[in-house]
Parts: sequence; structure tokens; C-alpha cells
Amino acid sequence: MKELNVGLVGFGTVGAGVARILLEDADNLAERTGVRPVLRAVCDLDTTTDRGVALPAGLLSDKLETVLGNAGIEVVVELVGGTTFARELILAALDSGKHVVTANKALLAEHGEDLYARAGSAGLSISFEASVCGGIPIVRAVRDGYAGTEITQMMGIVNGTCNYILTEMAEKGTCFEEALAGAQAQGFAEAEPSLDVDGLDSAHKLAILARLAFARRIDFSSVHVEGIRHIEPIDIQFGSEMGYVLKLLAIGKAVDGEVDLRVHPAFLPRHHPLAAVRGVFNAVWIRGKATGDTMHYGRGAGQRPTAAAVVTDLIDVGLGRAAVNARAFAALSGQLQDAGARSIAEIETHYYLRFSVADRPGVLSAISGALGRNGISIASAIQPEHSPESDVPVVVVTHQARERAMTAALEEIDSLDAVRSKTRLIRIER
Repeated sequence: MKELNVGLVGFGTVGAGVARILLEDADNLAERTGVRPVLRAVCDLDTTTDRGVALPAGLLSDKLETVLGNAGIEVVVELVGGTTFARELILAALDSGKHVVTANKALLAEHGEDLYARAGSAGLSISFEASVCGGIPIVRAVRDGYAGTEITQMMGIVNGTCNYILTEMAEKGTCFEEALAGAQAQGFAEAEPSLDVDGLDSAHKLAILARLAFARRIDFSSVHVEGIRHIEPIDIQFGSEMGYVLKLLAIGKAVDGEVDLRVHPAFLPRHHPLAAVRGVFNAVWIRGKATGDTMHYGRGAGQRPTAAAVVTDLIDVGLGRAAVNARAFAALSGQLQDAGARSIAEIETHYYLRFSVADRPGVLSAISGALGRNGISIASAIQPEHSPESDVPVVVVTHQARERAMTAALEEIDSLDAVRSKTRLIRIER
């Protein structure tokens, strides 16, 4: 039986969940895995708030030295978040000869390269299953499960807050603000929700997965990011009438030696597996050359699923698998080549466009003419009945087109006198 001495830094929601599993489920873990992770120290600035976990006397301290200075501790679990102190903590842990387990997606997405390189040079590991999709073992799946095939595409619903909001808007017809307020009332959204609703959280997770999937160094600034604040119920309704479901997607594709990485709202055909993912659930769809299409689904956040992912990483450290992986996979040791990033202007996809126009002859002809001059053809169109006193919504779905051409066409269209407001554009992934 292998005992693994663990130091925990960050005793918030997830930290309390990790402590509970290690204290209450130790015998079961040992019997099933052959590893008994033993919690030797817990560090947090707040040592008085009741987290609902009864720690043994003397285990909790606000002194970081109780973790970093304890020579018996073999692995440090970092759950403080952020990209400043957390980075210093992880570097200090590696310098003291300790493996690291973290759930810090922002830190790994933006500064992971240096951390992996430091761990690799020290013969240590950084494990991060809990950083993406909570209880779904997607990091392990992408790293290990697809080792025998080349991943060509992946799309994911990786933020439960946004998926809940879009589900509410689609099923109840509520506006974004009302759906967000409902998510906050139920604890599905933060009081300051920008990280989620503006797409940055999804972009961090995409960068982490893309590094593993495509075996390339990812410059986080190359990820195109759009959120869902601008989404209106009318577009979800029109999309539904045309057979589409709207999701915030994290998309990664290998295209002609480049990597296309983007986060934005997108319509999916109703029959696509991701289209059925509702509420706070997450899912990642992957296409491999040899495997074809697969999908991974489950709870993407929450104390218990995320804590379980942390403990799974601890088991890997105890079994020695984390160290083997760190040596074997270039993505875990800072040895990757740079990815050639495909600009959003160069992607090719289908488009949903909603125009608000004056009801006069020749308007649709002018719109189709501008699209045609830029090499964009129309696949279908909807012009619902209207009131004479109001502008007319015209909805168009295009065949596949290049984003650069679409941008040029919309600049021309939005300058027309008959077009009353900026065209609404939503990409369609097929």
C-alpha cells in the first residue's frame, strides 16, 4: 500500500470537497487503487469559517510554510485560483521537489508553458484534470484515450453557466438579463459573471485541451473569444424554426497545418449530439481519424465532481503515472512546437444572418447582391409577416463561406439606407 502525503493550499469550496474525500473515503480509495492519499497540511488565509469539514486538530494553518516547508509532503494541491500568487506557489512547490495538482485553468492556459518546462526539468509533474469540465475526465481522455489516433476536430460546451442561460432563453423565451439573474439566484452564475458570459472561461479550457489534442504550444492570445451577452431570443427562435440549437461552443480544428481555435455562440443542427446538452451540463465532442466521432458528457462544475477530479490526479501521482506521463508527453514537459494559428478571418463555415430592413422593393436584391459580390451564396431565407409600422426582419442562412468575405459583405450591407441596424451574425457548425 502506497501512502501519499498531501498538502492542500486553498480551503474554499473545492478544497473542502477534496479534504472531505481524503478524510472520509480514505479506506475505499486505498482498497480500489492501492494508494492512500493522506492529508498532512491545509493552508488558507481564512482559518475560522466553517466549511462543513471537520479537520483534525492542527491541520489547518494560514502559514504556507506548513505545506512548502514540510519535507514529508510529496504533492501540493493548488486551489487558490488566479494567475499571480498561484503561479508563485506552484513554482515554489516544484523548487521544493513536490509534484503539483491544480484546477487552475486560467494559469495553465496563459502561463502553462513555463510551468510545464520547470516541472519537466525537475523530473516532476503538474496534473490538472479538474481544470476542465469538472467531473468529466476529459483531460485524461484527450491525453491518453486518443493517443492511438490523430484528433482533427473537437467542439465543447464547457461552461455550465452559459449553457444554462441559453437553455432558459430557448425553452422559456426569456432575455439574456432575465436568464442570467435566474442563474445567479440558483448559484449557477457568479455575482460578477463576466468570466463566464464573455467566453473567457471557455477559452481557457479550450487552450488546455487544444495543447493536448493537437500537440502544439498554444498562444492564448490567438484564441478568438466571443460571449453571449448580445444574444436575443428572436435569433434563438428563428434558428429553432430552421432546425438549429444555439450553444456557446469551444471549437478546435486542425486545418492545413494550422490550428483554428475559437469560442463563440454557434448554431448546431438539432440532430448533433451537443445540441441535446441542456442546463448546467458540459460535453465535449471529438473527431479522431481512426476513432470517428465520440462525445464525453457530465457535470462540468460543482464541489464534488471537481474535488473527485483532484483526487483522481492524486491517485495518479501516488501510482507514479503522473511522473511517467510528464516524461512521456511533450505537452506536459514544455517541449512542444508553436501552433500555426488560423485567424478568425480565414475560417470557413455557414452563417445565420438577421437583417432589420425597411419594407421597400429591392432590399432583398441589394442584400443578395452584396453577398454575391463577395462570393457568398444563400442557402435559405425567412421573411416573416410584419406590421407596416415596423422594420422587417429578414433571416438568411448561407452556404459555406470565408469569414473575411462575410465581413466585407456585411460592411457593404450595413451601409445601405434600407438597413436599419447592424446585422446579427451567428456562425453555424455542421
